[in-house]
Amino acid sequence: MRADAKKNRDHVLAAAGTAITEQGVDVSLRDIARRADVGLATLLRHFPTREALLEALLRTSFDEMTARAGELETSSSPEDALVTWLRDCVAWTTEYRGVTVLMAAAIEDAGSALHVSCVALRAAGARLLARAQAAGVARADIDGTDVFALVAALAWLSDQPSLAPRADHLFDIVASAILTSVASSDAPGERRPRTRS
Repeated sequence: MRADAKKNRDHVLAAAGTAITEQGVDVSLRDIARRADVGLATLLRHFPTREALLEALLRTSFDEMTARAGELETSSSPEDALVTWLRDCVAWTTEYRGVTVLMAAAIEDAGSALHVSCVALRAAGARLLARAQAAGVARADIDGTDVFALVAALAWLSDQPSLAPRADHLFDIVASAILTSVASSDAPGERRPRTRS
C-alpha cells in the first residue's frame, strides 16, 4: 500500500473510532467519511462494508485482548486471571457503543469480517475458564460460549445510562456466580471457604 493511501486509511479509521465511540456502531458511513474529510467513495474503496471497517478498527484490540489472556495464564492464579480478563474485556467492549451486538452475530456467521477475531477472543476466554475449572475455582457447568455471552451482557449493562452506575456491582455478582469461591458481601476482599458447585 502506498504511503498516502495508508495515511488516508489510518485517518478514516481514526475518524471511525471517534464516531463509533460517540454515536455507536450504527453511525452512518457518510458521517464517518465527512469526519475524515474524504468522499464516501474513498471510504468504500478502503472498506467496502461496515463490517470490514469495524474489523480493521477492532482487529488490534481483539489481538490485544487475546494476547492479554495468554499473559494472564502465565502470570496470575487461575481465578485472578479469569476475573481480570473478564473485567478487561468488558471495559474494552464498552469503548465502542453497540459493538457487542455485532460480536454476538459475528460469532455465528463464518462469512462475517469479524468472525475470526470473535472466535479467537472466545477461545482465549475459554482457555482461562478451563484453567480455572481444572484448578477447582470455577463452575464446571459453563463454557467459553457462556463467558463470551456474559462479556456481551455486562458490556450492554455498562452502556445503559440507568444501569451504568451499577455496572461494577453487577460485574462482581456475575464473577461470584462463575467462581466456586464467592466474595463475602459484608467483608470486601475476604473470601468464603471454597465449595464445589
